[in-house]
Amino acid sequence: MKVLLQKNVSKLGKIGEIVEVKPGYARNYLIPYGIAMEPTRENLRAVEIDKQRYLEELAKQRKSLEAQIAVVAGKEVTIPARANEEGHLYGSVGPAQIVAALAAENIFIDPENIVLDEQIRRLDRYEITIRFAEDITTTIHVWIVPISEQDADLDDSSSQNPEAVVTEEPEVSEPQREPSD
Repeated sequence: MKVLLQKNVSKLGKIGEIVEVKPGYARNYLIPYGIAMEPTRENLRAVEIDKQRYLEELAKQRKSLEAQIAVVAGKEVTIPARANEEGHLYGSVGPAQIVAALAAENIFIDPENIVLDEQIRRLDRYEITIRFAEDITTTIHVWIVPISEQDADLDDSSSQNPEAVVTEEPEVSEPQREPSD
């Protein structure tokens, strides 16, 4: 069955294309969810207008992403992590920690934009790819360094819940009674 796509569909086609799909896929998913429609002349004109609006919006988003790349490109961030003497981390560093390190420098991106082949598990310098779109990427440099003694002490003390710490109250002595005869 041939359908006219109203939206981009991964591995199927882009907006405005006429594609061949199985009838059940078209009837049960694409058409009811407004992703595709029958390829009539009226529908072709309507989708062409939607496609022009989509392309204009895409151009605006692209300019915004390119401006964001200019800020991020070549940036270096340092992430302290607990490690043993050989340089192996006790945990791992992932996209969330990288995003937090960038946020500390007032650079805000989504964790989904960070491309990691695998979690970082050693102290070292890494080149991390940030992908904003298929063809809009940049790299940053991430240093994974051991936590210093002072940082570890501060980290341990801050991990305790301050409300859970029990403080001792001074004992109040009861007034002494004089022995009665």
